[in-house]
Amino acid sequence: MKIAPSFLSCDFSRLGEELIRMDKAHADLIHLDVMDGHFVPNITFGAPVIKWARPYTQLPFDVHLMISEPHRYIKDFAQAGADIITFHTECDSDIDSTIGLISSYGIKPGLVIKPNTPASAVFPYLDKLYMVLIMTVEPGFGGQSFMADMLPKVKEIKDYAKSIGKDILIEADGGINEETIAQCANAGIDICVSGTGVFKAENAEKAIAQLKALCK
Repeated sequence: MKIAPSFLSCDFSRLGEELIRMDKAHADLIHLDVMDGHFVPNITFGAPVIKWARPYTQLPFDVHLMISEPHRYIKDFAQAGADIITFHTECDSDIDSTIGLISSYGIKPGLVIKPNTPASAVFPYLDKLYMVLIMTVEPGFGGQSFMADMLPKVKEIKDYAKSIGKDILIEADGGINEETIAQCANAGIDICVSGTGVFKAENAEKAIAQLKALCK
């Protein structure tokens, strides 16, 4: 299991130090949630913040675009230093062309599905994807509980990927903590996003190690 601390939970007044701390804590990726206030009801940050953050760590930047028209902004996030860009099947941009644009910059493309979206929504695109992100809460709203009934989507997607000879990574985001991460591991999830459980922990290295231990 890989752990991707959620950038939203860091202390933005100490942004560089926080990323260096995640490096030292043996995080695997940094998950960056970009919200536009339209696709979801919150606004977070854009490409300039990611560009400023990029020099502080060599960890892969896993950029999750919760925006209505991701195709318009792929170049900005590519130039800002994204390593992986995921966007929603429910967005307004053409999915095929957006995947193609991400790949054209040498960045790994992924699709995201909300809780009410079936696993089959990603099937037509799986051969072009590096990763699928399954939301285990409704995106854009804080303080929600982990939705365990999303986990069967993992097997559906992996089974379909196998049928077309494709290896695919599955990431989960939302309500994942020490009480829920074992369920994710048992379901076959490869990467778990964790926010306050890592960034707000007194010892981030121990927090990440504990999450990984619970998956064994």
